[in-house]
Amino acid sequence: MIQFQSSTSEIPVAKSVPTHIAIIMDGNGRWAKQRFLPRIAGHQRGVKSVRNTVRHCVGIGVEYLTFFAFSSENWRRPKDEVSFLMTLFYSALEREIEQIQKDNLRFRVIGDLSPFDSKLVRLIKDAEALTSNNAGLTFTIAANYGGRWDIMQAVRSMLQVHPELAEGFDERDLSPHLSMNYAPEPDLFIRTGGEKRISNFLLWQLAYSELYFTDTLWPDFDSAALDLAIKSYQSRERRFGRTSEQLLAKP
Repeated sequence: MIQFQSSTSEIPVAKSVPTHIAIIMDGNGRWAKQRFLPRIAGHQRGVKSVRNTVRHCVGIGVEYLTFFAFSSENWRRPKDEVSFLMTLFYSALEREIEQIQKDNLRFRVIGDLSPFDSKLVRLIKDAEALTSNNAGLTFTIAANYGGRWDIMQAVRSMLQVHPELAEGFDERDLSPHLSMNYAPEPDLFIRTGGEKRISNFLLWQLAYSELYFTDTLWPDFDSAALDLAIKSYQSRERRFGRTSEQLLAKP
């Protein structure tokens, strides 16, 4: 497996179309409330936005797409909503996996799966195995994921494999143990729903990502909204610690 280096140790190639897009899908509940519907209706509609976003990213050449579906803090939500989200995750994956395979996508899930029902974990593992050799876009769901958890589990994993590093290590030692060691760091981070924070999502990996916030609620986020985010990304100067003059002087 290719191991990608950190943007703080080397300079990534900046392309006009992001290689990796990471998205916090916020606003499902508010979308439903505006329509006098139960919150679960917003989550159901949000699945359609996921499907459309994946399709559009494939069409424009994005190679990695990561969605924050359920954070480690989302267990604090009402029990009936959490239960519905777990059921929705299972049913959506069961329904979509055949199409994911047909479209040559590689499916991954990152996060602590230990609290999940064994039936859901088995479905996730089967879907990952089924699509592991596909060569198309890598489609990742972050479920029961937290950026701090990711760093902590990476440290534990690294020290289990290399206990001698307890005396000292650097990010090159730690990076292979992070949940997304199979993907380059996101070029573009998008959060829908109007909030302007990253909410414990990919804390390590977002160090040099371009951040884009939109008031559009996730169920209304369509290909035109994604194109606006990418247009904003294309207007940014990605310096990675360098000066504008250095960029202009590049051969």
